[in-house]
Amino acid sequence: MELMIEKLLGFILILTRISSFFLIIPVFSWKTIPVRIKIALVLLMTIFFSMISPSGAYLKEASTLESMLLIVNESLYGFALGLVVVLIFSAVKLSGRIIEREMGLALAETLDPLTDERGQPMGMLLEIIFIFLFLSANGHHLFLLIISRSYETFPAGSIPTIPVLVSGVIKAGSTMFVAGLRLAAPMMAAFLLLLVILAVFARIMPDMNILFISMPLRVGLGLLMTGMFLPFINGFTSEFAEWMGKLLPL
Repeated sequence: MELMIEKLLGFILILTRISSFFLIIPVFSWKTIPVRIKIALVLLMTIFFSMISPSGAYLKEASTLESMLLIVNESLYGFALGLVVVLIFSAVKLSGRIIEREMGLALAETLDPLTDERGQPMGMLLEIIFIFLFLSANGHHLFLLIISRSYETFPAGSIPTIPVLVSGVIKAGSTMFVAGLRLAAPMMAAFLLLLVILAVFARIMPDMNILFISMPLRVGLGLLMTGMFLPFINGFTSEFAEWMGKLLPL
């Protein structure tokens, strides 16, 4: 009976970490994926990892209160892992929003069909393209590798180090801003050059309506630079995978 309770507790702990992780990571958290498929995948992965992952040494003697605290701890650890992944992936969306503001499309909003939330079209476009490139490079295997490494470092029932979790999330947030600025830097330089040229024309021809001319030029330049930039997004997929390997609290 005690062995059965120990196995059940270990299964619940693994289920908690996996479900917390896949609840917020990109692709799996999309609203377009049916809930039944999500539940089936989580249960399948839980069964797989429960067979190959060792449990904590003190699950046998865990009381009811300790078991509840372990479940809460597993959920926090899963959320921390997922949050790091989300922050790193958000770098592409952040760069898209920077580009939209430079193009003068800051108020352009539409419904995101994947998350059912309001979003801006350029950021959604870049994010979808990047995720498709990431999946085409077998990036979804990286999610399974993250879970596998987490159980190698912190088996089910063990307590991860809180400073490690907080440090990983903070570093992922700073990496998101740096990567977003890096992705948008060439376009920001192009828009800066456009503003300088428009300023020169405004001084040469004061009667010219700079505002009327600048809007289509900014939109056209933004679309042109985005089209030139899209092939380079594929080069960032491997770099993002390396960042996840370094920043994840494993």
